Amino acid sequence: MTYRTTALATLMAAGLGTAAQAEVEIEYWQYFFDARVEAMEQLIENFEAANPDITVTMTHFPYADYRTKVAAAIPAGEGPDVVQLFYGWLNDYVEADLIQPLPADVFPAEKIDAEFFPMVQAMKDGDAYWALPTAVRSLALFYNERLFEEAGIEAPPETLDEMMDIAAKLTKRDGAGNLTQVGITAGMTAQDHHWWREGLIRQMGGEPYLDDYQTVNYNSDAGRAALDMYTSMFTGDDAVTAIGFMDEPQAAFKAGRAGMHIDGSFRIGSLNGTRGLKWGVTELPATADGTRSNYSSYWVNAITTKAEGEKYDAAVKFMEYITSDEAMQIWLDVVGELPAKPSVGLTEENANDATFGPFIRGLAYANTTKFANESAQRQLMVEMVERITLQDMDPAESLAIAAEAEQKILDEYYAD
Repeated sequence: MTYRTTALATLMAAGLGTAAQAEVEIEYWQYFFDARVEAMEQLIENFEAANPDITVTMTHFPYADYRTKVAAAIPAGEGPDVVQLFYGWLNDYVEADLIQPLPADVFPAEKIDAEFFPMVQAMKDGDAYWALPTAVRSLALFYNERLFEEAGIEAPPETLDEMMDIAAKLTKRDGAGNLTQVGITAGMTAQDHHWWREGLIRQMGGEPYLDDYQTVNYNSDAGRAALDMYTSMFTGDDAVTAIGFMDEPQAAFKAGRAGMHIDGSFRIGSLNGTRGLKWGVTELPATADGTRSNYSSYWVNAITTKAEGEKYDAAVKFMEYITSDEAMQIWLDVVGELPAKPSVGLTEENANDATFGPFIRGLAYANTTKFANESAQRQLMVEMVERITLQDMDPAESLAIAAEAEQKILDEYYAD
C-alpha cells in the first residue's frame, strides 16, 4: 500500500470515527453565585470526562434577571436543556410548560423517596418527579471570632437571650452616636424573612401558615412576639444593629463590621474566600426552654421542554450525575450547601464538621415554606419592617397589614 493510500485510509477512518462519536451539546443554566459556578464547573468537567461524546455549556445570569431570561428563552426553543430553579418556583415552571417530568425508569419515585431527604417530595406529582436537588440548605449563626476575642466573649450564644446580650457587647458607635459596628446584622431582604417565619414564630409557639401554607396564620400572639423580638434588635436606644447597615447584611459581616450574621449554608464558600475574616458558625439560638426551629430550602435541577431527542438523552445522563453522591460531596466542599441525601450529609465526618455540622444538625428541626410567589412574599416582610422603622407604625398594626396582603397573594394563586 502506498503512503498516499495509507494516508487516505487513515483520514477516512478518522472521519468515520468522528461521525460515529458525534458530540451532543447541551446547555445548563443557573443564576450567578461564585461558589455555585465553581462547583458546577467541576461537575461539568467530571461529567464530560466520563461522557466524551457530550459537551455541557454553562450559562449564568444575575439572580434578578434569571427567571425572566429562562421564561423567555425556552418557549422560543432556545436556552437551557437542564435548568436550575428554586423549589418554590416549581408550579410556575410546570404550568408555563417550561420543564418536563423526569423519566421514571431512571428516576423511580420510590427510590428517590427512600434515598433523599423528605423535603424533596414537594417536587413529586403522583408517581413522577419534576426536578431534583444536588443540595439542600438550612440557616445557622455565623460569628466573627476576632470581634468575639476582642470583647472577651468565649463562646457563641446558645439562646436568643444570650445572642442579644452578646450583640450589645459587640455594638460600637462613634461620638455622634452613629453605628460603626453592629452586634448582629438585620434585613428582611436577606435570610431574615425565613428566620422570622419558620424560626422565631415557631419558637414563640406559633405556626406561620395553615392548610399546607395556603392560609396565613402569623397575625397571632406568637407572630407579634416574634416580630417584637426581631425589631428590638434595631429599634430603641439600645439597638444593636440597623436595617441597611453597609447596604447588605452579608457585606457588613464580610467586612468585619458585624459580630454575628444569620445566613444559609451557601454563604460558606464566599466567606472562605474573604481575606482577613476569621469566623465560626453555630446552630441558630434556641429559646430559654431549648426550643429550636430552622428553615430549609433548596434549588433543583430540571430538564426543560426544549430538550428533545439526543439532547434529551444527554440531559438525562447529566441529571443523573449532578444528583449523584459524588456530585453532592463536591457541592458541599465547594459551596457549603448540604447534600440532598442523608447517606452523604449524615456521614460522621460531615455531621460533626465544625463548619457544616451546625447546618446539617439544623435540618432535623427545619421547615420548608411553600411559596406561591417567594419574591412578592419576601417584599411584604420588607415593607412590614419599613412601616415600623420609617413610619413609626405600631408593630402589631404593621403585622396585620402584611398578613392581609400575603393572604391575598395566596388566595389569588390557589384560586387558579
